[in-house]
Amino acid sequence: MAFASLFTLLDDITAVLDDVALMTKMAAKKTAGVVGDDLALNANQVTGASADRELPIIWAVTKGSLVNKIILIPAALLLSVFLPAAITPLLMIGGAYLCFEGVEKLLHKLLHKHDEEAANDHATDEIFDEKSKIRGAIRTDFILSAEIIIIALGVVGSYGLLTKSLVLTAIGLGMTVVVYGLVALIVKVDDFGLHLIQKGSSAANAVGRGIIAFMPWFMRGLSVVGTLAMFLVGGGIITHSFGPIHDFLHANHWDTGLMAQAANLVVGVITGAVICAVVLPLMKAFRKKH
Repeated sequence: MAFASLFTLLDDITAVLDDVALMTKMAAKKTAGVVGDDLALNANQVTGASADRELPIIWAVTKGSLVNKIILIPAALLLSVFLPAAITPLLMIGGAYLCFEGVEKLLHKLLHKHDEEAANDHATDEIFDEKSKIRGAIRTDFILSAEIIIIALGVVGSYGLLTKSLVLTAIGLGMTVVVYGLVALIVKVDDFGLHLIQKGSSAANAVGRGIIAFMPWFMRGLSVVGTLAMFLVGGGIITHSFGPIHDFLHANHWDTGLMAQAANLVVGVITGAVICAVVLPLMKAFRKKH
């Protein structure tokens, strides 16, 4: 009898772990767009810092990110227990915010290109405010982490509290390690290229110069991919959560494959454009008022 109970317990544990592994994989796919943008944002946060302070800054932001997860994961679990009906609306708000952020970023690039270049030139003459950068990065991480947790919660909405807890913890910790580990590698690639240049050999010099020339293009590409992923993820959340759009795509067999991705992109861009048309003038009027 004791052995039978033990085997039953082990079987239950295995089933839960299988569910956790499957749901964690699905949640990681859903949150990839936020993570791509998170990478680009955090890699740019240390711009202007001295080489010996880059890793300490990233470590400080990483610790802040873990604190954010400690706050957000229990809050999300309480929401799933006491107010589960709010998960889908919050999921749609998170998706709409991603779309808004993507369009707002594109508009900023198009309309304020010269202002941004002037600001970058001016920033090189200013003292790098390390504490301010860290606080700003942790605030940004809180918003992106909230989106990641809510999206992951939407994936595991039908599972028990234990599975939800394990999946959200795995996603929260995993994304933190992946994002800030990659950020640390990215910001140190330039130093590695400079080290190769200083070695003296012609081959090392050529590789080092190639790395230094490539990294600005890589950062721009990462930003573009992150923006595209924001539209795909945000639009995908809306197409799956908003009944009329979902039913329309399903009726026309546009809810699978490349057509589904194209629909997510179109819905994401349109959603972001509509929100920008409403929100940006209000933000501008509010700034003038104050």
